[in-house]
This record gives sequence, structure tokens and C-alpha cells, in this order.
Amino acid sequence: MTSKTMTPVQAAHTVIETITQMAQEQRPLMLRVVPEEGANFWTHYPKSDARDKFCKARWYYHVHAPGSRDAGEHGHFHLFLHRTQLPKGLEPKVWPPQGEDAKAHVTHLIALSIDTNGIPRSWFSVNRFVTNEFLFPAETMIDHLPDFNVDNTKEDDCVNRFVTAMVALYRDEIAELLRERDAKHAELVAEHGDAAYEKTSGLEVLSSIPIDLDAKISGMDLG
Repeated sequence: MTSKTMTPVQAAHTVIETITQMAQEQRPLMLRVVPEEGANFWTHYPKSDARDKFCKARWYYHVHAPGSRDAGEHGHFHLFLHRTQLPKGLEPKVWPPQGEDAKAHVTHLIALSIDTNGIPRSWFSVNRFVTNEFLFPAETMIDHLPDFNVDNTKEDDCVNRFVTAMVALYRDEIAELLRERDAKHAELVAEHGDAAYEKTSGLEVLSSIPIDLDAKISGMDLG
């Protein structure tokens, strides 16, 4: 099943299934993406990112050093669409400084924070410079949320399916975070001009919401 055809109810079932499997196997999410001896701070896991072989969407997971991450967070996923998943010829709102020579031709969709037990704890959006993305407007990204699918990367199948399903389950919330991101960008542009999208703006996280997975799923009719 692709993310385009996945309904919220189907996504909820997949999230429950994958979390249950991880618990039964006593292999929490982080042990499926980082070395058993622990993660090196800031390193991408996997090294060259997890890339879907069909649509080129991708994810990577990393862990910030103590003092630069929220209390209770183990690490977080950064989730991306590839530029080829957007309409041909569509111009980014903001380009990486390297232009077409940028190393990765991706646009950042959202980030997913994971707690020390391997359970989702929050969603958040980031400023352009954090991932050196090709930045597209929120409404463009919202239109293409159903195109995010990482079921077919070379990484752990349970993790792939979990990440794909989480995006499908939380499309409405992610859409709102992207709109809030753009609104914050507008405020920063008024203050900093074009530097709003770069490190000199001083802001990395532009919008965020906590995740209560139990409340989300218990409020649904799963049939």
C-alpha cells in the first residue's frame, strides 16, 4: 500500500502494528537505526540517508548532544521529499546557496522527535539552513504530503513503515505546522530580510506540536 492510498485508519493500524512488533521483539526504534553501542552526536543514520527506491523520498535519524536537545528526547527523524516528486519546473521559494550544485535535491517535510523509549513525542518544522533544503511554500508541500513514502528503503522495514504511516496519520497536523512555519518565516523576513532563512536568523525550530499517540488513535473509529 502506498502512502497515497493509505487512509488515516489504515495508517493508525500500521503504527499500532509496527510499535507492537518493536515491543515484542524488544528492539525499540532507536536500536533499529543507530549502533547498539550508541549514536555519535549529529551523525546521520544511515550515513547516506534512507532513500525510497521508487519515489526517492528519504529519512535520516540523528541525536543531538546533551544541552542541545529537549529533555526526554533520544533523537529525531528528518523527513524529506525529493524535488522530482514536485511538478517539473517548479521554482523553490528559497534556494540553497549552492543552487543546482547542492548535494541533495530535497525539500524538508517535517521532523519527528522520539523519546528515550522509542515512542513519538513531537512534530516540528525547521528553518531552511538546518537541512540545506530547497524550500517550497507550505501549500505546495501540503499538496504533496501523500507522496511521502519510505516503505522501500534498505533500512529496517518496521521503521520504514512506521515513518510512512505516521505522516499519513498526522497529515492535518503537519499541514498546520507547515503553515505556521511560513508565517514565522514571514516575521523573520520582516526583521532580517533574506537572512531569515539562514543561520544568522538565530532560529532553527519554527513550529512544533506534542504527540499523544494514545489520544490520537483512541479518538478514531478503527472499525
